[in-house]
Amino acid sequence: MIAITLPDGSRREFEHPVSIAELAASIGPGLAKAALAGKVDGRQVDLGHRIEADATVEIITEKHVDALDILRHSTAHLLAQAVQRLFPGAQVTIGPVIDNGFYYDFAYERPFTPEDLPAIEAEMWKIVKEALPVRRDVKPRDEAVRFFHDLGEHYKAEIIESIPSSEALSLYAQGEFTDLCRGPHVPSTDRLRAFKLMKVAGAYWRGDSNNPMLSRIYGTAWLNDKDLKAYLTQLEEAEKRDHRKLARQLDLFHQQEEAPGMVFWHPKGWRLWQQVEQYMRKVYRESGYQEVRCPQILDVSLWKASGHWENYHENMFFTESEKRDYALKPMNCPGHVQVFNAHLHSYRELPIRYGEFGACHRNEPSGALHGIMRVRAFTQDDGHVFCMPEQIESEVTAFHRQALKVYADFGFDPPSVKIALRPEKRLGSDEVWDKAEAALRAALSACGIEWEELPGEGAFYGPKIEYHLRDAIGRPWQLGTMQVDFMMPERLGAEYVDEHSQRRHPVMLHRAIVGSMERFIGILIEHYAGALPVWLAPVQAVLLNITDAQADYLRDANRVLTEAGFRVEADLRNEKVGYKIREHTMAKVPYLLVAGERERETGTFSVRSRGGEDLGILKLDDLIGFLRGQAALN
Repeated sequence: MIAITLPDGSRREFEHPVSIAELAASIGPGLAKAALAGKVDGRQVDLGHRIEADATVEIITEKHVDALDILRHSTAHLLAQAVQRLFPGAQVTIGPVIDNGFYYDFAYERPFTPEDLPAIEAEMWKIVKEALPVRRDVKPRDEAVRFFHDLGEHYKAEIIESIPSSEALSLYAQGEFTDLCRGPHVPSTDRLRAFKLMKVAGAYWRGDSNNPMLSRIYGTAWLNDKDLKAYLTQLEEAEKRDHRKLARQLDLFHQQEEAPGMVFWHPKGWRLWQQVEQYMRKVYRESGYQEVRCPQILDVSLWKASGHWENYHENMFFTESEKRDYALKPMNCPGHVQVFNAHLHSYRELPIRYGEFGACHRNEPSGALHGIMRVRAFTQDDGHVFCMPEQIESEVTAFHRQALKVYADFGFDPPSVKIALRPEKRLGSDEVWDKAEAALRAALSACGIEWEELPGEGAFYGPKIEYHLRDAIGRPWQLGTMQVDFMMPERLGAEYVDEHSQRRHPVMLHRAIVGSMERFIGILIEHYAGALPVWLAPVQAVLLNITDAQADYLRDANRVLTEAGFRVEADLRNEKVGYKIREHTMAKVPYLLVAGERERETGTFSVRSRGGEDLGILKLDDLIGFLRGQAALN
């Protein structure tokens, strides 16, 4: 007998091997119809997979967390089949699932263009209507190589040749199309009902610029039309909120080819930066952090000692002077350890908390750069806590409460929380990682919150808590982190004297709330579509005259408001007031303060919001009180 345990704990027994499809049918016709694939002892399999021994089994339907990736991978094969029908001789290479969709790389006699996409998508729909069964076959490696060579699929054959000869490979076929794939896939092409091709791009074979250029076609796929339409609507809204466009419109910053991945901040953009930095500096002070400043470049020997050389050197910038090799810092942590090491500390001093708005440089690939969201030169609101193991829980708990308040003050809903666990490439023993991961779990339990775990996604020196926020249009952003590190203090010789006069290595907690200042400001710009709240706005109000007769009145008011602490400007140009109102409304200035002859004589201003609302007539003293209230954090 074969005993199968289902997710609800129930068991079903069969006298002979049974497929996932047969198991689903034995449970009920509704499940049999809804089934896409299965999961046997945690491994995804097709509906045709036969269970030959006792196992724990899940039936994957569209409600399952794994369903979307299976649909997207199957849609990538649908794309490849359509391309080969329309463009005979096109060779397929790789077609993985990515965030929100998939892509497939093709080798063809000419590059594909956006004009090709409608025809390809139409052919994909034809294949869906054909309801072609998707079949899995297994071949020895050498036989698979011959098979794809015979098809003229030389790129695919090259992929297979790099696989050990002892391995058997799975191939998936639908109609005339066959591809190498681990699977699983949907049982037939008519299960793919919500997709759209998005764009084309160039990509080198195997990512090497010495290899031929391929055509990459990107697509998106969803469970249903409703989800697809919501995603496309989100993209349209994201296009309107693109921080690069808004930066030009609002005159915040620019970037140029002479400094790839770096930012030229304009006066208004730097005012916004300073609002964020000064807010975070206040958070430092209130949370017991001492602000420090460390060098930008350090001798390579220190990066080797810290472990960065071994695990991160391909992402670092290097320089040389007087036959010594240096690296620009990609992270602030080794510098903070040097500050800690400048004195021998007693356990009574711990925890010691250092904070730094530390400028870092990372050698990101040019293709990965994206406005100020992904740059090579950036500044972190970085902090490190040196503490004893028994202090980890209280420090992480305090940080958690602090982070939630910061996100709320910037206008975000409470974030989801995840723990990124040990990666394959890491420092330290499993015993140390067990201790670090357990400490983070205990701290989050003490906060009374739920979290998701991300195996393999921790930093090379320790696991980390991640805070994931959603912006105004529902896009997720990973921001703050709290990481437990037992390794770096030991590697860099950090010590304190315990209550028994013994020297011990402290635990080092790496923490950031907004992370990269550049990226966070980009997120803020897009979250608010440029209409930043009054306390963050680079210009909080603009004074507008109707004729030159009010110029001196506005100059005096501008001085008073500036001395009161507001970021204001006076627009005294010889332009019609309607033109000036439109211009500053487009610049998303929160308040427009208009004065004509009547307002000058009565010492008042006509107050208008950037949304076009008439807020009435206010005297200067009342205007100061009004602006102070609007600029305050709730």
